[in-house]
Amino acid sequence: MVGLLACGLFATTLMPSFAADIADVSSNYWASKEINEVVDSNIMTLTSGNFNPEGSVKRVDFVQALLKVLSNDNLNVNITNIFSDVNQSDYYYNDVLRSQQLGLVYGYPDRTFQPKKLMSRSETQSVISHITKDMNADTSVLDNYVDAKLIPTWAQKPYAKTLNYGIYVNYPNANELRPNDVLSRAEAAVILARLKDKLGLVKTEYKGGIEHLAYARKAPNNEVKVMDNSNIVSEGNVIPVAFTEKFKSDKSAEGDNLTFVAKEDISTKEGTVIFPEGTKFYAQINEIQDPKWFNKNARVYAEITSAELPCGKKVDLNAKPFTKKYDLKEGPWMTAGKLALYTAGGAGVGIGAGVGFAFIPDPVKIGTGIAIGAPVGAGVGLATGLVTKGLNYHAKKGEVIKVILLKDAKVSKVKNAL
Repeated sequence: MVGLLACGLFATTLMPSFAADIADVSSNYWASKEINEVVDSNIMTLTSGNFNPEGSVKRVDFVQALLKVLSNDNLNVNITNIFSDVNQSDYYYNDVLRSQQLGLVYGYPDRTFQPKKLMSRSETQSVISHITKDMNADTSVLDNYVDAKLIPTWAQKPYAKTLNYGIYVNYPNANELRPNDVLSRAEAAVILARLKDKLGLVKTEYKGGIEHLAYARKAPNNEVKVMDNSNIVSEGNVIPVAFTEKFKSDKSAEGDNLTFVAKEDISTKEGTVIFPEGTKFYAQINEIQDPKWFNKNARVYAEITSAELPCGKKVDLNAKPFTKKYDLKEGPWMTAGKLALYTAGGAGVGIGAGVGFAFIPDPVKIGTGIAIGAPVGAGVGLATGLVTKGLNYHAKKGEVIKVILLKDAKVSKVKNAL
């Protein structure tokens, strides 16, 4: 059930959803997965339903897509235009200035940006290298490619770095980099999708409004995109929620509704409140597996489908308990406690029996009866505990569980919601 509320917390999905229909990209196209990912994320767009995967990429196209990956496409511009070939009437005017302000894609010494110049693969790798964390990459890695000598001197270290980071493309021949070829839209999609999946490698100064949750060290993701009117909690984030009522799996059934609550503000490490105290998380039980013989505990499969902020605003969620199988069950300590009770009970019975048998022929041998009866009874009790049915799942009112978001969640900002 805890998993259910995790659903609402998620802002980005662990598995990308796929675009509905792209007329000119078949499902078996070599870059289909990445193209769908960047289209679904609005990083790259369609024209009349087509992606034009073999088309080229202009510098301004790449800049605009890169700003979206980095969540800086709404960055306030506070610099003056220095480019002679970029005018305020141009649709890309603000994006070019955003790029210049951040230092993403630089202009040329003659004070031009050349927005319509086509991106080469080498230039693309140089940009990716520039914005990712520093590393001392050994350029000998380039020797693995048959066309390494074609890489311009200025692009050799950037290529080595991006190869090490896995943010590059070398289709169709895995042994070629084709560094001087013009970047195609399909190749750009692959690079941008890989960059999106590895935002942790991007230097902090280039990422816009990225903050972090820290409620589980082993969470697959911890990033939250903080925007003007809302926060996007990425898929893979983990949050804590609490039962609003006592729960017993043996008193519940598939289809029952559950409600959880945020016992305190769920906030980023940087201080942004994502789910205020009192936020309610609504879940449904999908399945209950009853306890089974040989000490197999009951399992409860629940899913959080929505949340309601204290202001009344609703949030669509997809979250489940943060466990290996997304289930709720009694932990090993409860199971151990059950076995201990069976063992202690068996020992008590064994002692009683041993004392009784010893006392009848010779009261002096009571100690011997205890010595024999205790371990025998304990062994019988433990064995009985191991073959009996497992435990039902019980939770107290206010008991906290952690849930994981299985899809990005868009949450209205607290300042706007309250």
